[in-house]
Amino acid sequence: MFRLERLRTLSSSLLLSSLILPFAATYPSLAQNAKYPNYPSETPAELHLPASGFDYERREVMIPMRDGVKLHTVILVPKGANHAAMLMTRTPYDANALTGYGPSSHLGPSLDGYDNAVEVVVEDGYIRVVQDIRGKYGSEGDYVMNRPLHGPQNPTPVDESTDTYDTIDWLVKHLPESNGKVGILGISYDGYLSLTPLVHPHPALKVAVPMNPMVDGWMGDDWFHNGAFREQNMPYIFEQAGTRSNTIKWWTSNFDDYDMYMNAVSAGELGKERGLEQIGFWQKVLAHPSYDAFWSDQAVDKILADEPLKVPTLLVASLWDQEDIYGAIAVYKAIKPKDTSNDMVYLALGPWHHGQEIEEASNLGPIKFDSDTGLYFRQHILRPFLAKYLKDETPKTEIPPVWAFATGENEWEKLPSWPAGCADGCAVKATPLYLEPGLKLGFGAPAGGDAAFDAYVSDPAKPVPFRKRPIQPVGYDNGLTWPEWLVDDQREASGRTDVLAFETDVLTKPVKISGQPLAHLVASTSGTDSDWVVKLIDVYPDEVAGEKMLGGYQLMISADIFRGRYRESFASPKAIQPSEPLLYQFALPTANHVFLPGHRIMVQVQSSWFPLYDRNPQTFVPNIFWAKPEDYKKAEQRIWHAPGHESFVELPLVEAK
Repeated sequence: MFRLERLRTLSSSLLLSSLILPFAATYPSLAQNAKYPNYPSETPAELHLPASGFDYERREVMIPMRDGVKLHTVILVPKGANHAAMLMTRTPYDANALTGYGPSSHLGPSLDGYDNAVEVVVEDGYIRVVQDIRGKYGSEGDYVMNRPLHGPQNPTPVDESTDTYDTIDWLVKHLPESNGKVGILGISYDGYLSLTPLVHPHPALKVAVPMNPMVDGWMGDDWFHNGAFREQNMPYIFEQAGTRSNTIKWWTSNFDDYDMYMNAVSAGELGKERGLEQIGFWQKVLAHPSYDAFWSDQAVDKILADEPLKVPTLLVASLWDQEDIYGAIAVYKAIKPKDTSNDMVYLALGPWHHGQEIEEASNLGPIKFDSDTGLYFRQHILRPFLAKYLKDETPKTEIPPVWAFATGENEWEKLPSWPAGCADGCAVKATPLYLEPGLKLGFGAPAGGDAAFDAYVSDPAKPVPFRKRPIQPVGYDNGLTWPEWLVDDQREASGRTDVLAFETDVLTKPVKISGQPLAHLVASTSGTDSDWVVKLIDVYPDEVAGEKMLGGYQLMISADIFRGRYRESFASPKAIQPSEPLLYQFALPTANHVFLPGHRIMVQVQSSWFPLYDRNPQTFVPNIFWAKPEDYKKAEQRIWHAPGHESFVELPLVEAK
């Protein structure tokens, strides 16, 4: 492809020469490069907008960091602001785009976009600060994906924590309209950038709101889940790290992503085809397929577990976060035990996709929540939380340690901790839900004398799609439904012969879970490596009054994948002993759900989730990124459910005390 482009360029140059030479001979003055007077440009060297008519002032500054690098920062100051708190976001996604002038001279429309909880910012009079991180868009310096904090993976004296510290220090000294208090918030990557300042925080940083943050890219956020590589994120790596301003885009070769990733065979080969190996972060991913120090040293939850609590923090998690479902809960579990006064670490858990808390959120796909849960979060959770720590004078507001939305019943709960199950009078008890012979599911352990296992054949040549084909690329615009895939109807998978679907009888009373289900899978494979996917599903009644399209719907409540080679150690992969029943135990994402009477509970088990995750060749190879076509082989997979080999999903069951 590059050779063809070069030929086109050469042909164009020859054609241009053939046109210019005769023209230059006819007009010698051109050939002699004679000077002509220039027609005056009608574009000013710098365009200054009038201040009148705007209800805010926009300031763009280059703030110097301790190493001399200057970071492009946009500051929006409400007209007449006095003793106003500052609400900051640091981003790799273009500060100008997040603070564009918009269609209006008013602040609200200018902030109508990613990361901006607009009603809160405008109605509460905050000074809005948005900064390009180093190496992106208008900022100087070099870009590093999720730049590690100073330490083994970053020997330099600067990181995202020091850059935030230096920025806050400049802001409190140069914004006379402020009260000297700063809050930081952000979603996803910007959520990660809202966590890093908690390490050696500036004294003026009074509150942090990391929403859906990237925390551990190997354990369960963007790049891997339990060792399985999230292949569909390769375009993000290409576009995000390929240029300063994300101007060069990944290109598709097939309408169906399933075909594009299949044709390439392995993720490593697809990266070579697309020139991805030019990008430093991709080289690091290829070199670190296991959970070695490169990943564990950067895990923000582990870092913060060793830091003192100095800044009140509201962690925001989405129950159906299709990108970073791991991070917020991992940080909560890491730092909450240190909050002995129960007034420093807070959690909001909502029924959202990634970042939906700042959007309209009365539904997710076909699943309705009976109210706009995003608006509720912004008005009743985010607003009072920010005001408590950033306003000079604010009414005393009682803020519960945990706000959690119970899906199924569709109610917000104020809880003393997580997981608590309810405000009082109940407890969360780890309760096995057993996989039984005959594809049954129940709370009683399987008895002897029945079939010891159920089996299926996993064929890498025909991997199980993670959603109905044709599979769209990752994206939020142009009609793409990527944000909804976690609530897709799972009947598409349950009808396949390479998926086992275990199911309870119809429920006669509610079953509520609060917390992380634990997959306890006893499985064997005829191969020497294997992936295991476990999905906990709410099966709706055959017909649903008023919701015709939900009749028999299979709603995924919690699901994840585990790469078998890491059964004994995430850091040291090992071949699986063929045909040997072995225990695979891994946590599924957090749930807060009520399975209603008339519904059923289902557990699906399969060995591929493609192309969201790369295919396991089912033959042990040193690095799956470079698996060859001949490595990919069929395998018989057995899921055991006999005495001594019980498979179950341990539910965090809510029971009355």
